[in-house]
Amino acid sequence: MTSVQLEVLLQTLISGLLLGGLYALIGIGMTLIMGVMKIINLAHGELMMVAMYIAYVLFSSFHIDPYLSILIAAPALFGLGVLLQKYLINPVLKVEAIIPENQVILTVGIGMVLANIATIIFSSDYKTTPVEYATKAWYLSDYWRESPIELSLSMPWSVSFCVALVITASLWFFLTKTDMGKSIRATAQDKDAALLMGVNVERMRVFTFGLGSALVGSAGCLFIPIYYLYPDLGGQFTLIAFVITILGGLGSTVGAIVGGLILGVFESLTATYAGMGWAPVGRFMIFVAALIFVPGGIMSLFKKRRLGK
Repeated sequence: MTSVQLEVLLQTLISGLLLGGLYALIGIGMTLIMGVMKIINLAHGELMMVAMYIAYVLFSSFHIDPYLSILIAAPALFGLGVLLQKYLINPVLKVEAIIPENQVILTVGIGMVLANIATIIFSSDYKTTPVEYATKAWYLSDYWRESPIELSLSMPWSVSFCVALVITASLWFFLTKTDMGKSIRATAQDKDAALLMGVNVERMRVFTFGLGSALVGSAGCLFIPIYYLYPDLGGQFTLIAFVITILGGLGSTVGAIVGGLILGVFESLTATYAGMGWAPVGRFMIFVAALIFVPGGIMSLFKKRRLGK
């Protein structure tokens, strides 16, 4: 392998890890909701789109940096998620219907409504947040002049990755060290046992949907300096979150992190060596491969090894 080929490979892997870190944050939100509520939120990407429009409005009208807009968009999405769960999804969950997946169909409808509202308010034109640092990058040669390889790190991608890392670490601390977090984990593992232990399962469901919405809202604010924004953007990110959830394992937050990183690296490699148009195909391939070879998700492999199977 020549130095040029090595440089391209390393640059591709770095880009994939940066992308995977943001994917992981999206996947964690869906994984939490699926783990606690046992439903697939197919409006996940549309909730992210709403947060991106909030960041866009804050930037275009008040000149607030997209990264700072997390402080506004995340609480707003938490509130929206709580309202959706409490007044739309919960009543549907309590109704016995011929179709047991009616709550999934409801989330599809919620996503369509959010996308259409965004189209009415903002039109279908592409929106951007032209921040000053959008094209800036750090170069390895600036810190290691004797390096034979020229690698660069995009400033917005790097900042977004670091913020996602901080949010993920904060979530881990919340879920493992606080009473509310432990109650959420208990509800996800065994709802009946959690009820016997005095956990308010209904409250945990409402809070978890709000938390999952806040997480994907934060991801939207991290993506807005990098991506074009339009009302139908949410569909592709719903698919990405679903692939990550299946790849990592249903209800596993660690699996969502691993799955997001794997998907990001795989898409980056596919785009570099096969072409940008093949990235969605690569996403579909890894999804099918996960269903065939690791139907329980990547984390199931570690559980089997732990059990000695």
